[in-house]
Amino acid sequence: MKKKSYAARLRQNIKRHKGLYLMILPVVAFYLVFCYYPMYGAQIAFRDYTPKLGVFHSPWAGLRHFREFFDSVYFGRLIRNTISINLKNLIFGFPAPILFALLLNEVKGQKFKKVVQTVSYMPHFISTVVIAGMILQFTATDGVLTWVMTLFGYPKQNMMLNPDFFQPVYVISDIWQSLGWGSIIYIAAISGINAELYEAARMDGAGRFKQMWHVTLPGILPTIITMFILRVGNMMNLGFEKIILLYNSSVYETADVISTYVYRKGLVDQSYSFSTAVGLFNSLINLLLLFLANKLCKRLTEHSLW
Repeated sequence: MKKKSYAARLRQNIKRHKGLYLMILPVVAFYLVFCYYPMYGAQIAFRDYTPKLGVFHSPWAGLRHFREFFDSVYFGRLIRNTISINLKNLIFGFPAPILFALLLNEVKGQKFKKVVQTVSYMPHFISTVVIAGMILQFTATDGVLTWVMTLFGYPKQNMMLNPDFFQPVYVISDIWQSLGWGSIIYIAAISGINAELYEAARMDGAGRFKQMWHVTLPGILPTIITMFILRVGNMMNLGFEKIILLYNSSVYETADVISTYVYRKGLVDQSYSFSTAVGLFNSLINLLLLFLANKLCKRLTEHSLW
């Protein structure tokens, strides 16, 4: 019997699952229109782009904009701050939803569990502008967080004017905002673990902690690895909105990151080619980190994205 070609199998699969393919069409269209089609504009990183001449008629500049960025006095500070904030987020922020999901899984009362879940999801839906406003109020000279810090001997001051406080405040607020929402995928993964595994563990004399360690964690390990790889693949990315709303000239030394620099150079100074070059460099580093994280996880845990 002659084996069907890939195209024939694909057509047969589409006919058999028309509904599913129709459901993914909007998602595919979104990525094609807003993610892949605009990629041709990345070439302005290698040109002296002006809107009047357009992308294809602007003069070629080669790697000049990249060299300017590498030689910039801000290069070291931007890389250091971006990596520093993301590392803090990775070390403290990445395990937080996992621990929260594990703890929530141990709660027996369903009503209490639902209330805790609902309350933990709420910060995710609060506008970034509102979040930034709350942080600025809480960390002001007479703010509640400032008052708490004075109990530990810190002088009464506006915390967001102190470079030493910016990154901890940013990371803590980020964890608070994403804790509940980030735990959803882990709660879903836990619910998919076979209940017979827990029953077998109980018969072997395992308590709640050992069940969590030997059944729950191995059961959600593929999900954890996948999320970890994706997180590492975004190590050089930080949303500029929240930082721009929080930072000021007093904390540039610890608050200025690549995304805010791209915003200032691209939209404020209108250096379109230079800002595109910086953004392209950032994306290439993220891609490299993604491949390295995937290879490392595959070697250590036998789980990976590909």
